[in-house]
Amino acid sequence: MKKSNQQIRRTFQTILLMVLVVFSSAFTTITAQNDPVRLGFIPLTDCSPIVMAKELGLFKKYGVEVVVTKESSWANVRDKILTGELDGAHCLYSMPFSVYTGVGGKAGSEMKIAMMLNVNGQAITLSKDFCGKVGFKQMNKVTPVVAAKLKAEKEVTFAMTFPGGTHDLWLRNWMSIAGLNQKAVKIITIPPPQMVANMKVGNMDGFCVGEPWGGVAVKQGIGFTQVASQDIWKDHPEKALVVNKDFSAKRKADLVKVMKAVMEACIWLDNPVNRKKAAAIIGRAPYVNAPADVIENRLMGNYDLGCNQGTQVYAKDYMLFHKGGMVNFPRKSHAIWAMAQFVRFGYLKEAPNYAAIADKLILDDLYKEVAASMKIKVPNDDMKPFALTMDKTVFDPANPAAYLKVVKR
Repeated sequence: MKKSNQQIRRTFQTILLMVLVVFSSAFTTITAQNDPVRLGFIPLTDCSPIVMAKELGLFKKYGVEVVVTKESSWANVRDKILTGELDGAHCLYSMPFSVYTGVGGKAGSEMKIAMMLNVNGQAITLSKDFCGKVGFKQMNKVTPVVAAKLKAEKEVTFAMTFPGGTHDLWLRNWMSIAGLNQKAVKIITIPPPQMVANMKVGNMDGFCVGEPWGGVAVKQGIGFTQVASQDIWKDHPEKALVVNKDFSAKRKADLVKVMKAVMEACIWLDNPVNRKKAAAIIGRAPYVNAPADVIENRLMGNYDLGCNQGTQVYAKDYMLFHKGGMVNFPRKSHAIWAMAQFVRFGYLKEAPNYAAIADKLILDDLYKEVAASMKIKVPNDDMKPFALTMDKTVFDPANPAAYLKVVKR
């Protein structure tokens, strides 16, 4: 009888424990679903889709509470997304591939791309020391001027914002097009909002970063625009909405709401009438903390180049956020191109499994679901060969090895 009672008690305790575990798990899930979504951004003009989705009340419109936070560096964004401190962020589109392959983080770490945020709108800025020696898009003059400076000063330094990030790739492509040996110069990593201050004190001779910092360098008279990223590659992919792996799996409904709000903000931003308003808002201290006129001018495609070079007007290839859906679709071909650059420029000794990594990190099916619900056309150009505007080497995403055999290093 005692044995029977003990068995009953043990069975009851086991059942009670199981109920508590299930209840605890359910409570945790419900609590997580009710938590606000935490999105980070770096102070750059192309954080506008996330900032304006917040400012225009679009997150609320789609029924999701979002907390938007300014972050100090791309490395900080990476770490917070991976740990879950951030659910997602405005992010360099190539960062998830850089991190996963071990170029810019611990190999195998997964960050997911939900959608693209913009194309174009970055620039190569050279210090005033180069003024009068090399002009706007004068690619043939870059190497001789750098060689002369190396001879006189022994060191020439260029800055980008994250190893394997878009600014790093535009900088290295620019060097390749100019015929500049990348091993002859020093390349350092500086967070975007610190670029201008570092150039002012002579820490670098040139940098690649997103707006408005190229424009700010011109306004302050410490540098000039040698080339815009859209000159290197018209309508190139730039920033993406990158999210935590668990968040994308466990809170898919909230992610969909976030994507719809950001998509509507992208559409709003592509209306030229709205760009002045956007410039005034994102220029405020809590966001980019830069002069609204500089932000507005380059948002409108009006580039004061500096160094008495006049103004360059980009009529169709300035910073774009939607373009009828052409911008926002995350293409696997662009992911493969970025990873091929890691091999090209010596970050990776061997080619990664391009297709498998692109499949793992890009939430293209989710994007298509969101686009369909908003009646937005999904482009059909993914995985087709393409070439950059300046470097005409054809890149076939189905055969990166062939490209790597012929492209300049």
